[in-house]
Amino acid sequence: MSFSDDLARFAAKCEKRANTIVRKVVLDVGVSVVLKSPVGDASYWKHPPPPGYVGGHFRWNWQYGEGTSPSGVKDGVDTSTGGSLTIGAIVQELPQQAAGKIHYISNNTVYGPRLEDGWSRQAPHGMVGLTVVEFQGMVAAALGEAGA
Repeated sequence: MSFSDDLARFAAKCEKRANTIVRKVVLDVGVSVVLKSPVGDASYWKHPPPPGYVGGHFRWNWQYGEGTSPSGVKDGVDTSTGGSLTIGAIVQELPQQAAGKIHYISNNTVYGPRLEDGWSRQAPHGMVGLTVVEFQGMVAAALGEAGA
């Protein structure tokens, strides 16, 4: 074994660990905002819901993007326990080679800012701001799990 071989193995190990850590942090951010997202329950509302309203549309619209923020609003809803449909969609799109890239988790619904500002009884403190507060802990946990 040469020094060059040792260095190549070390680099491969570091790259694998970096990808694992970045994937975990991005996924933890996605899970956090999804779990904090309200799934509308019109029985709490002061006014009747708009025609055709179905809860879970906001939760379903958390989208993952690599390099650029996703645009548009997706049709559909996620009323699953724990947001498993939305989280599954994020996992499916999150690349294995995640290190060194810019990752976005965004929601483009027009009422998202209102929800973030406490409009919902289910999420009176929003989702994104709370996740930002938790972010450093997510990074620390991912580093710890990876033995870094």
